[in-house]
Amino acid sequence: MPVWKRNLIVCWFGMFVTGVGMSQIAPVLPLYIRQLGVEHAGSVAQLSGFAFGITYIISAIFSPVWGMAADKVGRKTMLLRTSLGMALVIGCMGFAHHVYTLIILRLLQGAITGYGTACTTLIATQTDKENAGYALGTLSTANIAGSLLGPTIGGFTAENLGVQNTFFVTGALMLVVFALTLAFVKESFTREHTKTLRMKDVWDSVPQKSLTLTLFVTFFILTVALYSIEPIMTVYVTELSRTASHVALISGLTFSASGLANIVAAPRLGRLSDRIGAHKVILFALIAAGLIFIPQAFVRSPWELMGLRFMLGLAAGGLVPSVSILVKKITPQALTGRVFGLNMSAGYLGVFGGSVLGGQVAAAFGTRYVFIVTSGLLLMNAIWVYFKVYRKLNATRLAAGE
Repeated sequence: MPVWKRNLIVCWFGMFVTGVGMSQIAPVLPLYIRQLGVEHAGSVAQLSGFAFGITYIISAIFSPVWGMAADKVGRKTMLLRTSLGMALVIGCMGFAHHVYTLIILRLLQGAITGYGTACTTLIATQTDKENAGYALGTLSTANIAGSLLGPTIGGFTAENLGVQNTFFVTGALMLVVFALTLAFVKESFTREHTKTLRMKDVWDSVPQKSLTLTLFVTFFILTVALYSIEPIMTVYVTELSRTASHVALISGLTFSASGLANIVAAPRLGRLSDRIGAHKVILFALIAAGLIFIPQAFVRSPWELMGLRFMLGLAAGGLVPSVSILVKKITPQALTGRVFGLNMSAGYLGVFGGSVLGGQVAAAFGTRYVFIVTSGLLLMNAIWVYFKVYRKLNATRLAAGE
C-alpha cells in the first residue's frame, strides 16, 4: 500500500474519532450536569451551552498555533500530541465531581486540539498531485461525519452504557488513534523555515490573500449552514411529528443524515475537482446547498426533512475538499500548516456561530425561518465566490490551455 494511502486511512479514523469526541457531549451535557448537582433547569441549560461552546471558541484560537507548531516540528508529532492529550482529557471528564471541573476540562480539550489541522497538512503535503483531490475529499468526510454523528453516538452510548461511560469510551478510542498513528503514519519532514514567523509575517507571505480570505469565509459559512439547525432540530421534529415517541432518535438520525451523505459524496467530488477544477465544484455545490435548504422550511414530515438533509450532505460534500485543494494549491508548502490552521479556526467558529444563529433566528421568527436565512447566506456566498474565485481561476485555466 502506498504511504499516502496508509496515512489517509489512519488520519481518517483519527479525525472521525476526534470529531465524535468534540461533539458527542452535546446530548449528554444536560444529563451529566444534573448528575453533578445542578438542579435548576435554567442553570442546566445555561451551563450546557457554555460548556459545549467554549471548546470550539478555544479551538479556533489555538488551531493556528498548532498549525505553526506542525510546520516547525512535523505533523506526525502534532498528531501524537493531540490524540494522547484528548484521550487523557476526555477520559478525565468521566471522573469530574463538579460542573466547573467539567467546564475547565472542556476548555483544556479546546486548547490541545489540532488533530484535524495536522492531518490535513500531512495529507496535503505528502500526497502526489494526481491523488490529492481524492485524498483531501476522503479526509474531509471524517471530521464532518464525526461531528454530525457524534451527538447520535453520544446519546446512544449514554442511554445504553451510562453517561460517564460516554467519556471513557471516547477516551479509549483516542488511545487507539494514538497507537495507530505511532505505528503506521509515516512522514518525511524537513523544516523549511529555521526562523519562527509571526502571524503577520505568515499572512504577508501568502501570495493570494484575497482568494485565501474568500476560501476561509466559504468554509466558515459552510459550517454555519451545517450547524444552524442543531439547536432547533428536536423542536422542529416535534412540530412535524404526529406522535411524541422516539423524537430524540429521529432528531439524531435527521441531523446525522447530512454526515452520512457527506461520506458518500466527498471522495467522488474530490476526484471531480481534480478533473474539472475545484473552483467549479465550489460554486455549483454552494448553489445546490443553498437551494436545498429552502424546501426544508416547508416539509410536512420528519422523513421528508431527513431526505432533504441527505441531499444537502451530497452537495456539501463538494465544498470542504475543494476548499482544501485550493488552499493547498495557492499556499507555499512551508506555510501550509499555519494556513490550514487558520482555515480550521474558521470552521470551529462556524460551528459555534451556526448554533448561535439557529437559536436566535428560531426565537425571533420561528424554526422554519432558520432554513430560509441559512439558504440566503449560502447563495450570497455563491455570488461572492463567483466573482472572487470562479471567474479569476477559470480565466487562469483557460489562459493555460487546461
